[in-house]
Amino acid sequence: MKKSGKRLSREVGLEIGSICGKYFLKLEDLHYGYWTNGLEVDITNLHKAQADYTEFLISHIPEGVKTILDVGCGTGGLAKRLVDLGYHPDCVSPSAFFAEQGRKLLGEDVNIFECRYEEVETEKRYDLILFAESFQYVDLKQALQKTFRFLNEGGYMLICDIFRKDVAGKSSQRGGHRLRQLSEFTTEYPFTCIKDLDITEETAPTIDILADALRNVGQPVLHSGLRLLSGRHPVVFKLLTWKYQKRLSRINERYFEGRRTGEDFKKFKSYRLLLYKKAHSNYTHS
Repeated sequence: MKKSGKRLSREVGLEIGSICGKYFLKLEDLHYGYWTNGLEVDITNLHKAQADYTEFLISHIPEGVKTILDVGCGTGGLAKRLVDLGYHPDCVSPSAFFAEQGRKLLGEDVNIFECRYEEVETEKRYDLILFAESFQYVDLKQALQKTFRFLNEGGYMLICDIFRKDVAGKSSQRGGHRLRQLSEFTTEYPFTCIKDLDITEETAPTIDILADALRNVGQPVLHSGLRLLSGRHPVVFKLLTWKYQKRLSRINERYFEGRRTGEDFKKFKSYRLLLYKKAHSNYTHS
């Protein structure tokens, strides 16, 4: 299936982020950090905060869970940790790049569905379906339908992700379903929410770190590149800046004008860990 421009841009952006993060900062994951226990908010500590996030997430997997479907597995770091702890995960990744990285790390014992979650088809059933910063990318209704179908009786859905608040104004940061929408949709299915933790304060510092890197590295590199293009190919430079002036303006506004901050994140977003349990074996939904 041909990917939309938006989906392709998102995947390429994540791939670039993964490559740069692994090479320059030894990062194994793409997710936010979990900043607690006095850990200094500094880019050199991001890998520690990410490791703490992984352990925090795993600590909320209920007892008795063995089989897990990790939706949006990235390079497979979380799935590898689950394997090491004795769980039996499968993975979902719509990105060929991430799927290949995951296979190299996890070997043949972990099956990776190389497609969107909405397109997964399998006869397997799982004790828990996990969305670690991937829930924001799935179609809400389709995801809940599929999750209900793929879960064993009494199984769990664990979500750790960004949600949008219903507040006035516009955030500089995209992403996230509305919390209100999730509540409305989950009432259509027999899912009982048994845990709802707000960890916005503990994750927001990641935004400040990334914003600082964009201002002090990304913006100067971009300006230097444009200056070089202008000097060597002035006609091409003028043509490109004219054709893409709106897009360049949006990039500058979104990433370089100082609006992308932890405080802005806390105002417009809510980062939640949500644990739901499936019930009612006789339930059917069209």
